[in-house]
Amino acid sequence: CSVINDSYNSDFVSLQIALNYLSQQNQHTKKTLILSDILQSGKDESELYSEVAGLILEFKIDRIIGIGEAIIRQKDLFKTKEKSFYTSTDDFLHKLDLNHFNDEAILLKGSRNFYFEKISKAFEEKMHRTVLEINLNALVHNLNYFRSKLKPKTKIMVMVKALSYGSGTYEIANILQYQRVDYLGVAFADEGVALREAGIKTPIIVMNPEQNSFDLILKYKLEPEIYNFNVLEQFSRTVLREGLKDYPVHIKLDTGMYRLGFAKTEVTRLIQHIKESKALKVSSVFSHLAASDENVHDEYTRQQITLFNDLSRQMINGIGYPVLRHILNSAGIERFPDAQFEMVRLGIGLYGISAENNELLATVSTLKSTVIQVKQVPKNETIGYSRKGKAFEDMVIAIVPVGYADGLNRLLSNGKGKLYINGFYVPIVGNICMDMCMADITGCNIHEGDEVIVFGKEISILDMAKELNTIPYEILTSVSSRVKRVYFQE
Repeated sequence: CSVINDSYNSDFVSLQIALNYLSQQNQHTKKTLILSDILQSGKDESELYSEVAGLILEFKIDRIIGIGEAIIRQKDLFKTKEKSFYTSTDDFLHKLDLNHFNDEAILLKGSRNFYFEKISKAFEEKMHRTVLEINLNALVHNLNYFRSKLKPKTKIMVMVKALSYGSGTYEIANILQYQRVDYLGVAFADEGVALREAGIKTPIIVMNPEQNSFDLILKYKLEPEIYNFNVLEQFSRTVLREGLKDYPVHIKLDTGMYRLGFAKTEVTRLIQHIKESKALKVSSVFSHLAASDENVHDEYTRQQITLFNDLSRQMINGIGYPVLRHILNSAGIERFPDAQFEMVRLGIGLYGISAENNELLATVSTLKSTVIQVKQVPKNETIGYSRKGKAFEDMVIAIVPVGYADGLNRLLSNGKGKLYINGFYVPIVGNICMDMCMADITGCNIHEGDEVIVFGKEISILDMAKELNTIPYEILTSVSSRVKRVYFQE
């Protein structure tokens, strides 16, 4: 199940907004509303709940669970397939059987007096105290920032491969679909299948199609990248075997990345194959910039763009019909706006990382944990595995349940990395363990239960990447699947 916790205010308008959001969650066919009495509405009780019942029918809610004396009095107004009513939140929790909730989206909508956070806690399957918070407002802000750089007719493809850079699967794709992006990009077919099964209908491009996934690609109406003649011929045969024709594909050209893609010397032969094929129809031609984020390589980037322009024109003239062209990634959108062609590909920028305007983007992901113990360490004692942490004076340390199995890189051990706790930046002390780490909090006002920021606004992913001599992509995609993702809108 997916639980949507909107139990911070309760009135008719906010209920309407929340039900609209619930209706967008296509990963589950069943929709459940847990609703408390709506207090101080100013309306007659029967009139109010008659309107609420109408909303529930309008948004095709399958089950209503009402909590409170007023909603019980008006329970006959509700015409859903399933309905049940409880006098209080404690009454509901006392009778709660979690086995009665399966493969459904559940909206919690309660007035503060009903303490629906108790229900949210009861529904949480993963109780690991380390969570990755995803700010969906920030994500939409970043999307709109990059859209503001585009010409009105330029289409946008958003990369959601690798769990949307660690942020989630259908949760991110669903909001991008709602924002009407033109394409989604995944690395492998199974990622696209998961999105289709979650109700995502936006066109999906598979960037690394494998022969054993061709049947799934056709079944789920995914669109493969074609990058060499072997894939071209094998996929064409699969399409014809299924009795299909003009199946949409995306041709990748290698303009200097020297990874996947047809070389410029192969384009003439490629055109001939496509013209002779009844199986395939080219939807787009694209290439990949090697260093669009580094101005030292700008001349090379322009050479790539020029070559792509020449080769893509050759392709269009050769096959005899127009196609979309795209070469710009996130950094390219900002730094080479004249090369938008008909489409661009947005990746890391969506998640708050910019090549040159980071201050204009919002922080999407925050990795949080909690101090679970505070401990006194006497002078000359050692801390952690291999005794790498040393107490040169009496020390106070905090133990935090986040380790390298959660995505906290072990190279941040022994003072190289830091955490943000209760307004203090504190160094990690000793070796980071699989499931926890220790921080030196000597002289700081920090206690058990305090919130810990591993990265977010207070500790940027860019700064952490510099410490590790790596890139933000690696940090985002390293957050383990055991870390619960929490999505919120402000």
